[in-house]
Formats: sequence, structure tokens, C-alpha cells
Amino acid sequence: MGVNERLLQLHHQNKVRHPLAVSRHALCDLSNVSPVVFLYLLKECYVYGTCKATAKFRVLQQQAYGFLHNDPQPGAAIFVAQCLYVLPIFESHCEGFSHLIISALRHFLKVGNGMNGLSKAKILAAKLFLAIVDGTLHHEERVLVKILEVFDVSLSNIQKAMHDTDEKDQTCQMAKVLVEQYISRLVESQSYMTAVSLLEHFSIRESGESFLLKMLDSKEYRAAEKWATFMGKPILCTLVREYVDRKLQKHAFDVIRQNNLRDEFPEIYHQYKESKLKKLAEKGCWDVAEARINENRQLLEYLVYLAMEAGYMEKVEELCERYSLEGFINVKELEESIPKHRYLQLDELSIKEVVWVDEANGLLDATRHIEECKVVGIDCEWKPNYEKGSSPNKVSIMQIASDNKVYILDLIKLYEDAPDVLDDCLTHILHSPRVLKLGYNFQCDVKQLAQSYGQLQCFNHYDMLLDIQNVFKEPRGGLSGLAKKILGTGLNKTRRNSNWEQRPLTQLQLEYAALDAAVLIHIFRHVRGYTESAGDQDKRSKIEWKSHIVSHIDNSKMSKKEARRGKAKTDKVPQSVEIKELTEQT
Repeated sequence: MGVNERLLQLHHQNKVRHPLAVSRHALCDLSNVSPVVFLYLLKECYVYGTCKATAKFRVLQQQAYGFLHNDPQPGAAIFVAQCLYVLPIFESHCEGFSHLIISALRHFLKVGNGMNGLSKAKILAAKLFLAIVDGTLHHEERVLVKILEVFDVSLSNIQKAMHDTDEKDQTCQMAKVLVEQYISRLVESQSYMTAVSLLEHFSIRESGESFLLKMLDSKEYRAAEKWATFMGKPILCTLVREYVDRKLQKHAFDVIRQNNLRDEFPEIYHQYKESKLKKLAEKGCWDVAEARINENRQLLEYLVYLAMEAGYMEKVEELCERYSLEGFINVKELEESIPKHRYLQLDELSIKEVVWVDEANGLLDATRHIEECKVVGIDCEWKPNYEKGSSPNKVSIMQIASDNKVYILDLIKLYEDAPDVLDDCLTHILHSPRVLKLGYNFQCDVKQLAQSYGQLQCFNHYDMLLDIQNVFKEPRGGLSGLAKKILGTGLNKTRRNSNWEQRPLTQLQLEYAALDAAVLIHIFRHVRGYTESAGDQDKRSKIEWKSHIVSHIDNSKMSKKEARRGKAKTDKVPQSVEIKELTEQT
């Protein structure tokens, strides 16, 4: 049996349990292993590895670091430099293995190893740089930069490599000229990041503002910021002004913040802060906006103005009380000066009563009323969680609207006090084939309910659902935009990200929650007779909505892939007798 056949047999034997057994044995002593053999063994480990590419790379990176402790001759740094000389013959593996062994050497040197022969390794790395510059050897530009960094190659090292001498009194002028010529070639080819890395590494500061403008014109913002940081405050200030002129406020703000230039550009800093607050307010993220202020009085005033502009008066009162802001602003005068927005109100939707349900008897009464309805609107609310990586909060309330009444169920309290009653009542409602349930983007609520109350059977599947969002091909502005399109007036969404776990909820929170469910019924009533453009010739056609009724959603059988996408398995069947009767009656 030949060596290759034996290696293949060992590979198959150790494929599952010990895929790196051969490599550990072969590289346990590098004192007599050449760079070519070392790289070949690394390649074989990579090729025959059973992990994914990224995992294999990380494992080999750790192994390569360990191998450098196994006495490579004539020293770890020189050994790696020699490997970099021969790596181009490995073609497709060249770039990846270059990063791998350079990273291993950086870790090796960082802990104080491999100082023997480091000066010779620097000269060898300088010669490697010259070979790459003149095209004798091919390495990617990123690898070139890493070679200079890990070996700490200086202009004097390059000068010595050019003349192959150890004289200490020679100047570095020729090496500097060569490096500058290479940087000019990089700039001409628009390899700005590599050019900036070389300028920074060799401390060459002769480029002017024209170089900065070239990078900005090419939209190489990271390279421009790296170079400006290296050059110092004057170029950084020029960069900020250029960003402002080009309407790149976020880039300007980041440069100001990262380089402590707030005193130099106070207006730009403040304007960007205000623009971020406005975006957060438009999304209803008032708590996040407040946290970003850091008690800056000027920004607090602006946030109060935004809350007042949005009609969020309880937020105005809350901010004024929390930060003692009553003295600086005349709320009534400011409120009168702000243009009023027209929003839907509950009485316009014929809602006579909003019922808060937080105990078993009230839930039973609500269930009896809802079971007598043919169509109900359903929505849910939960407290937003802005902590990155954390799981979302439990669904706090569920709103169920009939023609003239809205029930708001306190799911948190009902689940704690009467979970069996809650499960039984919601099963009667959500599983009923006789009640058409209307929702908007209801798949999101379905997923959230299942995560919040997975022990309840009522949220395992749903019958007779119509997601209003699916009826329209291009919904814009969410439910509020749809209400404005269909009913002529939108919804006030300022409270959508408020604290839905506080008890009691404010009157405005209750009205907001009730409106979200009640408006679905009124949109549904208009859908049947509503028409929209059906082509370029102004033809009109009725919106098809019956085909969007989902007869059954089995939430308990969602696959992981479907759960990630927020899509449940649905059974859309032809119009059954029940659906036909229901749609005729509604």
C-alpha cells in the first residue's frame, strides 16, 4: 500500500472522531520540516476536513499557532516569511493560508515568543515586499499590508533589502521614493485603503487635500477617515466640512464624535442629534429617544416639541415633570402654534364601549359576546425591548373588536390568575370557524403570542383568518396609511411603542389599542365595494379579498425555517359552505 493510499485510509478511519489526528502527528516537530511540506500538510488538512470553511479556517489557525511552538527552523518568524515566499504556488489556497499563518505569527509574537531571528525575518519580509511591488511575486494587497504590519517592516529594512547590506549609516531616501511610487500606482488604480495603510505604516505625510477629495469622489469614506485621522485635526476638520457639503451628515457626526471635535462643530453635532431624535419619534420610540438625550436641556426641549407636534400630550407632561421643565416653556402657547393633525377617533367608528378585561368573569362575558359576532378585529400590543440580543417581552394585551364594542384583554394578569379560563375562552374564539377574525400583519402577532404563552393550546392554531395587509398589493404607511387610503383619515401611531405593561394603562393608550382593532372592521366593510387602479388605462376592478381568507393556520407545526421567517403553514382551500355563508352574511 502506497503512502497516499495509507493517508486516505487513515482519513476515512478518522473522519468522524479524529479528523486532525494525522496533522497533529506530522507537525509535532517542525525542526526538520520545510515550509513547502508544512504548507502541503495544512492544505491536506483543509481539503479533507469535514467542517464548514469558516470553522476549518479557525481550527487550522489555532493549530498553526501551536505548530509555531514546535521548533521551526531557523525560527518562527523566518519560517513564516519563507512560507509566504512559496505560498503563491498553492494558487487558490494562497490568500486564505497567507492570512492564516500571518495571524498565527501575530498571536505568537504578541505573547513574547519568537524574538530570536526577528531582525533577519524583517529583512526577509522587506525583500518579500520588494518582490510583490515589482511583480516577481503575487500576493493580494491586504496580505501585503499585513506582512508589513506583523513583521514591523520599516523604510530602513527596505533600504537594506534593496542593497543587501547591513550598513547602519545609509539613508532611506531610495526606499522612500520606491514606496511613494508604489503608493502612486495604488492611487491611480483607486486602491485607496491600501495606499492609506502604507502612508500610515511608513509615516509619510506629504499628500494634501487633493488626495482626500479623490477618495471622497470615489466614495471611499473609510479610507478617507483613516487617512484624515492619521494626518490630524486640520484634515479631520476639512473632512467634516466636505461631508456636510455633500449632505453626508451621519459620516460628519461619526467623525466629530470619534475624534472629539464637538467644540469645533457644535451646530452640526446638534443638528444630527435632532435628526436622530426626530426619526425615533416618527417610529414611536420615545423611550429610546429620551435615553439618547443624556439630559441635554436643548435636546429635551426639542423632544418635548416633537411629542407635542405628534399630539402625545401625556409624554409632554411626563418629560416636563421628570426633568422639571415647566419653567422654560409655555405649553399652551406652543401647542396652539403647532399645526393640528386629523386622526380617526373611536366615536367615528361607532364604538360605544371599551371594556377592560382582567378577571375570569369579565373574560367569560366577553367570550359570549364575541361568539355571537360574525366578524371581529384582533390586534395585540407588547412593551418594546430595545436591548440588543435580548428576547422580546411578553404580549401584554389583546384587543378584540365587534361592531360597537372593544374588549381589551390583560393577557399577563389573566395568564397569572386564570390560565385555564383564558385558554378555554380564547380557544372558543380563535378556533371558531363561524367567526371571521380580521388582523393586520397578523403573522407577527401569531409568532409573538406563541413565544409568550407557549403552554396555552389556544395559540397553537387559528381558524378563519383574514389578514387585511394581504388584500392590498402595495400597502404603504402600515395600518394608519391603509386607513387613510380607505377611510380618508389615518391613525395616530405615537403610542405604539409605549409601555404596555404599566397598569393602569392611560386613557389614550386604551383608545389607541381599541382603534387598532376597531378600524379593521370598518376597512373590511369598505373593501368589498372598494376599487383600485388595475392598469395603465385607468381601468378599475374590485379588490379580491375572499381568496385571502385562511381557513386554518397550524402554529404548532411550524418548522424552524418558517418560524424564522414568521410564516405559518396555511391551508388556503376553495370557498367552503361555511365561508360562503359567512361572507354573504357579512
